[in-house]
Amino acid sequence: MDSVLTLSAIAQARMIRERKISSLELIDLHLRRIDEVNPALNAVVQMLAESARTAARRADQSEPRGPLHGVPFTIKDSIESEGTRCTAGTVGRRSAPVSTEDATLVARLRAAGAIPIARTNLPDLLFAFESDNLLFGRTNNPYDLSRTPGGSSGGEAAVIAACGSPMGLGSDCAGSVRLPAAFCGIAGIKPTSGRLPRTGHFPPSGGWIETLWQIGPMARYVEDVSLMMELLAGPDQRDHSVVDLPYQSFEGDVRIAWFDDNGTATPDAEVSAVVRAAAEALKAKYARPACVAKAYDLEMKLIGADGGGSLRGYVAALGSDRMHPLLTGWLDKLEEYRTDLVGLQGYWGVWDAYRAEATAFFRDFDAIVCPVYTHAALPHGTSVEDANFRGFSHTMAWNLAALPGAVVRCGTSRDGLPIAVQVVAKAWREDVALAVATRLEKEFGGWSAPGLAGCAGDFVAGSGLHATAR
Repeated sequence: MDSVLTLSAIAQARMIRERKISSLELIDLHLRRIDEVNPALNAVVQMLAESARTAARRADQSEPRGPLHGVPFTIKDSIESEGTRCTAGTVGRRSAPVSTEDATLVARLRAAGAIPIARTNLPDLLFAFESDNLLFGRTNNPYDLSRTPGGSSGGEAAVIAACGSPMGLGSDCAGSVRLPAAFCGIAGIKPTSGRLPRTGHFPPSGGWIETLWQIGPMARYVEDVSLMMELLAGPDQRDHSVVDLPYQSFEGDVRIAWFDDNGTATPDAEVSAVVRAAAEALKAKYARPACVAKAYDLEMKLIGADGGGSLRGYVAALGSDRMHPLLTGWLDKLEEYRTDLVGLQGYWGVWDAYRAEATAFFRDFDAIVCPVYTHAALPHGTSVEDANFRGFSHTMAWNLAALPGAVVRCGTSRDGLPIAVQVVAKAWREDVALAVATRLEKEFGGWSAPGLAGCAGDFVAGSGLHATAR
């Protein structure tokens, strides 16, 4: 594989501007790379080769139109892109109408010169921490095909880690950008709730849990995530939840807290060691918001106040006569949180107190370094096991608080799997979270290609990417 595929999107764009490579050549390299790895990964569910090559030829014939001129990107299959079908991985949308316009964030990346090349896999209606559905099947982790890349943005993370794309778009309601980024050793961020427009996402924004989730950028390198945040932020006059607040640029010192055990799910020794090493490198002070111990039950209460009834009804209304077992597993867990209107009022009161406590913690700190999850990437099918499922509280904590959380790889497990840390910042300070993540990336190396020696010839041989995918 050509070494250009291992570069950041920013570096690839620079090569195009300096005429060291054409956009068409770069697009073709990525399309060939996807063809090479996707039989094993099953990360891409739709190739956009024809439209991507047309856009690349147009880019090569024009002056640079933005900082990502001529560079490819991928899109999670819950985000609309013009001329494609957005299935959200659920049976009832197998024949969904072809989108007539881009989601706002897809349009903004196009406006910056970027070119969509593929749509990526996810779980049934996004509800799982693994990427498997009844339409397209299971996505595999490029570091170990017997492991999941996580969910729900698992296809994005897997193809980016395997150099089939330099960057992409995911979405996150309980960890769905950060967990796949961690399992696949790339960078990503869940922005502050209300930072990025969700226009063109399916399921759409709205409803009682809308403050829990955001669309977020993913890439191999933190610098690309940072640039994408700058390009994507701001209202579109369609998603009413977006706050018209300037995106800031980090300056000065940062007061950093850290913790590893959230009081609900204790990380294994490898994850704790990586978090502690990151904290030591940053000279962080041990401190933990007490509220995070409530995160798991509170997120489950908010999603499952009706025992999952509305979600079951929604799936049925879409025409899905079957659900994937991972989605069924989610729904089964929600039943114990069923309540009535008075109970929901109680849940809401706890949530208000939770957000206030999390916000108050940042009077003394600018950022927190903590785990993304309790383990490295899980074996397929095990995310719904109770002992594993509670570990997702480490990401749920910051959806509940509506705060930005970035992810960067800082270590490797004994089995050769990536281990990442999470960097959480004050509301609207994605720049701070990403600045700390940049420091950690420089200290610990960040993304490292699957295999023995990077993304060269022995990348494929060393990683087993030609093994059977299922």
